[in-house]
Amino acid sequence: MVSANVMIRSPKGLHMRPAGNLAEHALLYKSNIFLEYGDKQVSAKSLLGILSLCIRQDTEIRVACDGEDEQEALSGMVDYISHSDEWEQA
Repeated sequence: MVSANVMIRSPKGLHMRPAGNLAEHALLYKSNIFLEYGDKQVSAKSLLGILSLCIRQDTEIRVACDGEDEQEALSGMVDYISHSDEWEQA
């Protein structure tokens, strides 16, 4: 298992559309991918799970990946989330 902390920069946090896009991005990887915030851990492949974290702008979360492509998954997820400030512009 590998993990890293990353900051959510999206001006509106992880509301429905960006949470859905994040879950779709997580589905690109074979590994189990988890998002951790506070005392909660949810699957990054679950839209409802992501929404349940109630993540706002400038919130730091932990991304954890476990599986055959965990390094690639972690790198891809961290890169995707690191550009969350651009999500609303797309």
